[in-house]
Amino acid sequence: MIKSVDDIKTLAVIGAGTMGQGIAQISALAGIKTILFDIDRSTLTKALKIIGTNLEKGIEKGKLSIEQKDKALELIEIRNNINEVRADFIIEAIIEKLDIKQKVFADLEKNNSHSILASNTSSIPITQIGAKLSSPDLFVGMHFFNPAHIMKLVEVISGAATSKKTADITVDLAKKLGKVPVVASDSPGFIVNRVARHFYVESLKALEEGIADVKTIDRLMRASGFRMGPFELMDLIGVDTNFSVTTSMFNSFYQDSKFRPSRIQQQKVDAGHHGRKSGKGFYDYE
Repeated sequence: MIKSVDDIKTLAVIGAGTMGQGIAQISALAGIKTILFDIDRSTLTKALKIIGTNLEKGIEKGKLSIEQKDKALELIEIRNNINEVRADFIIEAIIEKLDIKQKVFADLEKNNSHSILASNTSSIPITQIGAKLSSPDLFVGMHFFNPAHIMKLVEVISGAATSKKTADITVDLAKKLGKVPVVASDSPGFIVNRVARHFYVESLKALEEGIADVKTIDRLMRASGFRMGPFELMDLIGVDTNFSVTTSMFNSFYQDSKFRPSRIQQQKVDAGHHGRKSGKGFYDYE
């Protein structure tokens, strides 16, 4: 049983995509033995390469030493069989689909009945995800932001059954990972994604209505003080990921029109134009 953050000797990350890579990286840098799981072996290989590149950049910028890089890489183990994942604290960072998340956590709980299970979901209520668990008091939301190895904010969300101890340990873990935790209530999108959703949705509506093109909207938003325009940011996050979050929130708020997903964004997803990671999104990176 985990009584404090000091009891977390092993941390597992489920999903070796963009978010999972970043979370695994900061966990290893914090000196925690880290298991990175994905069903796709090639995704794991790619993730390790990206983590290594990120650490090299840290050395170039004078933020890390070669020794820190080597130690971090030594602490990361990869797995592609979920039955082999055993850890004190497990963070899920997979596709934003409720049924898939519930299935993954059910599988994890079988071999980790006393561990804290956390979801990096950006939009699905924690209570819904943990509803079928045997120990929902050990389930919590731990929402990182992209890129996870750089962005400082982490939202910690308690579901209806999450114990105070579980939430407190999660807050302490976020701090140990060098993050700034903010406690949020269990509502679709929590704080940041609920507020920021309209940054994307309204920009897409303006594009749909022919008010301005992608480059003009981005340029105007940067001129207003934003570091990136909405389309640049969607390409960085992943057009598919952004669309999935919007769709999830649209359904969670009972099809409230203000969260309506964009047909233009749907078309991008269908075409495989997922942003920087695919080489093309609202902009061409090839």
